[in-house]
Amino acid sequence: MDVAASKEKVITLMTAPVEVKAQAAALLHTAARKSSLVEQANMRIELLPALSDNYMYLLIDPDSREAAVVDPVEPLKVVDAVRKHGVKLTTVLTTHHHWDHAGGNNKMVKLMPGLKVYGGDDRVDAITKKVSSSHTFKIGSLDVKCLLTPCHTTDHVCYYVTKQDSMEPPAVFTGDTLFVAGCGKFFEGTAEQMYKALIDIVGRLPPETRVYCGHEYTVNNLKFARHVEPDNEVIQKKLAWAKEKCSNNEPTIPSTLADEFMFNPFMRVKEKSVQDHVKQTDPTETMRSLRKEKDGFKVPKE
Repeated sequence: MDVAASKEKVITLMTAPVEVKAQAAALLHTAARKSSLVEQANMRIELLPALSDNYMYLLIDPDSREAAVVDPVEPLKVVDAVRKHGVKLTTVLTTHHHWDHAGGNNKMVKLMPGLKVYGGDDRVDAITKKVSSSHTFKIGSLDVKCLLTPCHTTDHVCYYVTKQDSMEPPAVFTGDTLFVAGCGKFFEGTAEQMYKALIDIVGRLPPETRVYCGHEYTVNNLKFARHVEPDNEVIQKKLAWAKEKCSNNEPTIPSTLADEFMFNPFMRVKEKSVQDHVKQTDPTETMRSLRKEKDGFKVPKE
């Protein structure tokens, strides 16, 4: 390639829309990240890495072999996984309208016509089912309950999955509301809304519930958690574990809600150690102060 052509390509990338640049950059990283299969008697969940740090999830009901996919931003990967497992994909579960979560929906429904696409509002591409609070439906024998958690976006939905009479842990797909050791930015909401989402809604699910979030942000989130609670040994041990997992390109997902209450500062806003850090005594004000501090936090390199 001559110098002029090379310069032209650089200029084109620099002036490309933000989404195009992000997608191009993601191609450099996603190949190394490993998928992972969580097998339980009540459900199977394959973690499908996407873009640079996103996760898509293929949710399978073993009884009926019916499946749903959460946030299929890279549809061809989903099609490959569906074929590998020999399941019937019927449903798309969209956590919110941001392009890195809903941006694959249109292609997904073209590749596999007839899919039901659930989401929180009309900004979700290809939506066919706009959900309301506590809306329920089935994926085979699995029960799915929609939890409206506006804050990161006003249309944000978490999907809580259970199976009747099962003794195995349920699952919750939390998108960009709850991360391992963190939470999403308050783009379209308030600290009051995030407090309600994390503590009053998601936080009241059974403690053994497995948390499947939208991004691999765990190491950086735990570094902030350590900054907030430097004497919390649970955080220190979890951070060492997460660094090891990421160094092997393995996912740090899922966690459990019980885990999150031990090391996630945004789930620990009632704890005196967290309140003291931000010099607050009210949990909601603690949430507000934590988010503001996290937004400006410079992650230490180590």
